[in-house]
Amino acid sequence: MRVVKITKYGTLDVLKLDCLEKPKPKDDEVLVKIKAIPITTEDPLQRKGKPYFTRLFLGLTKPKRSVIGAEFSGRIEAIGKNVTLFDIGDSVFGHSGSNLGCYAEYVCVKQNGLILKRPLNMNDEEVAPVCTFMAAWNFMVVLANVKPNQNVLINGASGTVGSAAVQIAKSFGAIVTGVCSTTNIEVVKSLGADQVIDYTTDSFTENNELYDIIFDVANKSTFSQSKYSLTRNGIYLNPVLSASILAQMLWTRIFSQKKVKFSATGLLSISIRKGYLKQIVELFEKNKLKTIIDKRYCLEQIIEAHRYVEGGNKKGNVIINMIN
Repeated sequence: MRVVKITKYGTLDVLKLDCLEKPKPKDDEVLVKIKAIPITTEDPLQRKGKPYFTRLFLGLTKPKRSVIGAEFSGRIEAIGKNVTLFDIGDSVFGHSGSNLGCYAEYVCVKQNGLILKRPLNMNDEEVAPVCTFMAAWNFMVVLANVKPNQNVLINGASGTVGSAAVQIAKSFGAIVTGVCSTTNIEVVKSLGADQVIDYTTDSFTENNELYDIIFDVANKSTFSQSKYSLTRNGIYLNPVLSASILAQMLWTRIFSQKKVKFSATGLLSISIRKGYLKQIVELFEKNKLKTIIDKRYCLEQIIEAHRYVEGGNKKGNVIINMIN
């Protein structure tokens, strides 16, 4: 089978097309023939081994897994003898977990892992990036407990997690302001944002508006800059872990009514994340959520896809279609 391998951390040139033997599912696994994968903002970080603490999981000096990528959609081609939840031919999507391996034509996934049957109203391209909604769900619903009529600001509203956060907040009845560049304003409006701020000309910290929740997906602000834009019991969310975020979480927990919150979604148990995913799928089935696809590439264009994602101007999701 065709794969993209990395044998060391680094720049775009470490991505190499190669061929490996097709894997065989273990007794509790299914073999998925991959149809589409998303290139998320995490993928270039996996390639680089950054932030450096992630190498504790990815490999200290070189990648433990030569085939990276964790999200997929496709069809089940074979099942292990103990598999009861899926059948050959099922259309599925999911997340391969710490084994990664999705930059390939096939991947094996445990039947009790992060894998679900594809909603009937979605195709492979649309469903491939749905797992990225889990991070937005964790922050908006679980940490911030978003409610109807709350004022919510999403900084970085046109990206993968940002576009998911806008839609999730709207599905809960919040009043949403999205922050993005000039070229992405229409995309963010199409997601349902009530207002859009063009960060190239305006700053949300200077518009005298107050928000119950500020989710800085883009990691372009700080709590110190944003706290004056929060209501008395407002919540500041940032998905990028840093020493300052940890310190502010501890300080605000004790001394401030305004709170800083963070959660490493990927480190939550599979059962918790699968619960999130099932609730997200219900909203997709009700057409309350949608995935935005910006660009499509084939596997041989993986370098171009990474380059585009790293450019920071993507409008939604970047998809690799597997041409078999």
